[in-house]
Amino acid sequence: MSDLLQSAAPLDEEALRALAEREGMRLDGRTFGQQAWARLRKHKLALFAAGLLVLISLSFIIGPMLSPYDITQPFPLDRILPPSWAHPFGTDAIGRDLMTRTLYGGRFSLLIAVVVSVLTTLIGTIIGALSGYLGGWVDALLSQITNLFLIVPALVVLIVVSRYMRSVTGTSILLALLLWPQIARVVRGLFLQYKNQEFVLAARAAGAGPARIMFRHILPNTIGPIVVSATLLVGGAIILESTLGFLGLGVRPPTPTLGNLVNEARGQLLTRPYEVLLPGTFVVLISLCINFLGDALRDALDPTTGRG
Repeated sequence: MSDLLQSAAPLDEEALRALAEREGMRLDGRTFGQQAWARLRKHKLALFAAGLLVLISLSFIIGPMLSPYDITQPFPLDRILPPSWAHPFGTDAIGRDLMTRTLYGGRFSLLIAVVVSVLTTLIGTIIGALSGYLGGWVDALLSQITNLFLIVPALVVLIVVSRYMRSVTGTSILLALLLWPQIARVVRGLFLQYKNQEFVLAARAAGAGPARIMFRHILPNTIGPIVVSATLLVGGAIILESTLGFLGLGVRPPTPTLGNLVNEARGQLLTRPYEVLLPGTFVVLISLCINFLGDALRDALDPTTGRG
């Protein structure tokens, strides 16, 4: 290794380090994962965002279990109560506890966002890998399909189709079908970049088939950008689901989501603004945390950003 570094003297240290990391070599005894974690730890804001995101997620999961209130049962005697110790977020027009409904709503919204991200990543990765590696008519066909989905006005499609898919599962599938082209384009570009590299040519010469080369040799080298894109998609899915709920086209009531809660309370924005602001604040916080974390992951998983 020292002879290699000396023979490449014209290159600066950072360029050598980036080149070595791309080729899977260690210059300081640490694996790529350890170096990525060292770079990620430098992003204090991202670490704070990750911690806050974990706390919010735990509150969505555990909070409703600890609440003594039902999310659908009305209590007419407790209607339109302001925030108090008994009802920290107040109650709605039919007496339901808003804190319980907000936490339940956050659970469903986050579940939809995670499912959308997973489905989108799977679909986009498979299509992008096939398009980028196989090329020819396969690439032309899949690229045209991808471009077709990209130019379709997503909000218009959501408004029309969501009327018939107003469930957690239906909303998740619909959003995934509209968002997969973003991942597909990223993966296609990466496969075009790697498919003529020496390690791929060596695997092909050794008799490896296309499927093995794509998913055993090339795909591991694309995990970083895919993880970043999938992470950012969670934030985008949260916003889209909330938009559908606000328009009254999301998950059908009485199942609460953050968007549904904002929609139900928008008529009370001037008289009881906390009914709108509290679920809306969770949407904003989750989106900001995911964006901060995604930006940090992009830097941490890119070996050209410098030494950790």
